[in-house]
Amino acid sequence: MSCRNLPAAFCRTGRPAPDPSPGPSSFAHTATRGAEPSPSGRLRPSRIYEEGRESIPEHPYLFETDVEICLIGGSCKSPIERFWNGNTMIYILQKAQHNEESDPMEESKTDDAIYASELLPKESSGPVALSVGRAKQLISLYTMAQNPNMTHLKISELVVLPPLWIRCDGSDPEHTCWLGAEPLKAGNKITGINFYMVTCDGPTADKTCFANLEELKMAHKMEHRSSLVMTKGFAQYELIRAAAIEDTIVESESNIYVDIMWNTVDKILETPPLISAATLNIALESGDPRSPVYQLYRELQFLLALAEGLKTGVTEWPEPLESESAAELVREFLTDLKKKLDGYCISGNSNETEKIKCDTAAVDSSIKSIFSERGDLDFAEQLWCKMRSVSSYQELTECFTLIIKSLERGEIQPWIHQGSSSLLSKLIQQSYHGKIEVVSLSGITPIQMLLEIGLDKMKKDYVSFFIGQELATLTYLDYFISTSVDLQEQVHRVQKLHHMLEIMVSCTVLLQFKHENLFPLTQICMKYYKENPLNEKQVFQLPIRPALVKKFYQNDHPEVWKVDISSGHGQKEVKTTWQVSTNPPVEHMTSNNTGLFSDSTVNGSSDERMYFITMAKCSQVHFI
Repeated sequence: MSCRNLPAAFCRTGRPAPDPSPGPSSFAHTATRGAEPSPSGRLRPSRIYEEGRESIPEHPYLFETDVEICLIGGSCKSPIERFWNGNTMIYILQKAQHNEESDPMEESKTDDAIYASELLPKESSGPVALSVGRAKQLISLYTMAQNPNMTHLKISELVVLPPLWIRCDGSDPEHTCWLGAEPLKAGNKITGINFYMVTCDGPTADKTCFANLEELKMAHKMEHRSSLVMTKGFAQYELIRAAAIEDTIVESESNIYVDIMWNTVDKILETPPLISAATLNIALESGDPRSPVYQLYRELQFLLALAEGLKTGVTEWPEPLESESAAELVREFLTDLKKKLDGYCISGNSNETEKIKCDTAAVDSSIKSIFSERGDLDFAEQLWCKMRSVSSYQELTECFTLIIKSLERGEIQPWIHQGSSSLLSKLIQQSYHGKIEVVSLSGITPIQMLLEIGLDKMKKDYVSFFIGQELATLTYLDYFISTSVDLQEQVHRVQKLHHMLEIMVSCTVLLQFKHENLFPLTQICMKYYKENPLNEKQVFQLPIRPALVKKFYQNDHPEVWKVDISSGHGQKEVKTTWQVSTNPPVEHMTSNNTGLFSDSTVNGSSDERMYFITMAKCSQVHFI
């Protein structure tokens, strides 16, 4: 299934009749291998499981009139990963979402029309929970279907179904938000069931509501009759977050946070010891105006606008980056080159050189030490720096007309880097021999010419950074700068290079990372981008030592803090989890849920961090 909750998919030929009161057969008969759809047309869990072995279903299926079922597995993020560490496919049961508005003439509709109307997207995009009572009923049915002693159900061949988790609405006094069941196996034989219950309260800043660790350990020992328990801690700290800029909030998904895990917890909300295992999580969107490479990002946006214009035939010209028009800048540039060729300014114009560097710097002074502008810009690259201020197609053709005429007349003899395959570079090489081919500056040709020189320049910028910082070799970068693919794909790969640059610069400036940390992070990012399309919401993970970022979190409150108390081993292991988090721990329960999250209290300063308190418990039942 995809990671989004989508409208239910009905596998039927006609409209289902309302189900009678559910009985054991709801799960029991469906636990038979190869079971067919029910008479009402609903696809049964075992059938979904069989199909899911080949391909995870994209949509939830209707299970009962009021219940839909999802199969989650593969790379899809599990909604219960904080409370269950299994790595198999799981069932998720939730309330079926139907169109609430009914047509008074509905009975006269054909089956096909009814089917189509029920598949329309629902206004509510998120999952909806079932009542706790209904969830307990479904857990009971699942347990009976997995119990080999239920011979009266006449199950010919029992299939071990995936673990079952049910979204609950918190309507009971404990505010239950999840109920779960997981078969215990010995080979292919089911020997029992693990039951899970997750409850949630809050948010609250009143620490007197927090549990006492020794009391939690004692309660676990008494419930599971164990004399020895183990504790494991987990804490998540946000290192970098979106901040205000001139009374506005930058809308960005960018975030850098660290997950820390350690053994042996001594007290609730303790700071993780430095011997803990830590993972840095980096999700960074390009284009933050505060970024030291924001001007380079703007340069990239102009490149993307040209690529889009080449593809669609319509170019949206951005706001000019310079006060002078591109045509004026190009004319001045060509005049200076002509003067040098004629013997003027033999010693070179150092001020002009500095001006070119300044024009193309695109970096803040605080970052020049790790991202400095190249000093070897050739003629085409310097033209790109002038022409990125072009504001219309007419101005673009005017610029190239000036350049080509200067080349034809032999007024300039510019130098260019070897290896460039752009049309302009070919014309320059031809000019060395006194004759250049005729180029019609019409249609998409001028746009493609500018796109080509921009691509060449920006590729060299990124390569200069990654090689200069010894973060990658030219061979490893070959995929990103290859000219063997079309221009659109080349632009896409340059976007990937920019995203990786933003990540490295942010970690260097904000976290003071050195080469020993930047190098493995670069390899992780490049490996991902050689196999996947651009994805600025991707979370890149880097194992680190907590000491590396301790100064950023040691005096801060965690976003998530939890302790796992466990006893037993293997399938006999049982666990109790106590957690606080600044965000609701489950997506299907918000402050809008009646009776839940309504008893929030603040004890003391209004600046106290508000936390949701979550408890997850496990119990086992063994079949005799």
